[in-house]
Amino acid sequence: MKRSLLFVCYENICRSPMAEGIFAKMIAEREHGDFFDVESAGTVCFQKGEPPDSRAIEIALEHGVTIADKRACCIRDLELGLYTRIYAMDGQNYHDTIRCSTSQRTLLPVSMVTDYLSDPDTVAIEDPYYGTKKDFLKVFQQLEEALVNIYDELLRQSDL
Repeated sequence: MKRSLLFVCYENICRSPMAEGIFAKMIAEREHGDFFDVESAGTVCFQKGEPPDSRAIEIALEHGVTIADKRACCIRDLELGLYTRIYAMDGQNYHDTIRCSTSQRTLLPVSMVTDYLSDPDTVAIEDPYYGTKKDFLKVFQQLEEALVNIYDELLRQSDL
């Protein structure tokens, strides 16, 4: 059964497009394209249709991940019931996603990306938008760690 995953952040221009790109790269490298679909979205629509933040594009590209073609979309425009799993970057994204899925009359398995980090004290993948390139790098590194763990867990659950 194909798993459809959605990564959610605030405006879908920093964290979630990086997560989508990292996960898409893992799918390609591990040749599991028949098993996974991955997308990202934001909980607000202010930047709808815009490309990712240039710093997110730059950091991703430095790590072999291409996200420049991604365009921001909003979870309200998606049929959330089509996703197998949804992963939120912080507590506000988590609650907004739950609220949106409830309004669509769909109860979904929504998890925090930080649940998959080795540091139990990290409670959010912090939004780097008002930060520096160094903040974007930290987010990218956190996402890489968490997404490897998410990927491996999903594979174990599916017996691939």
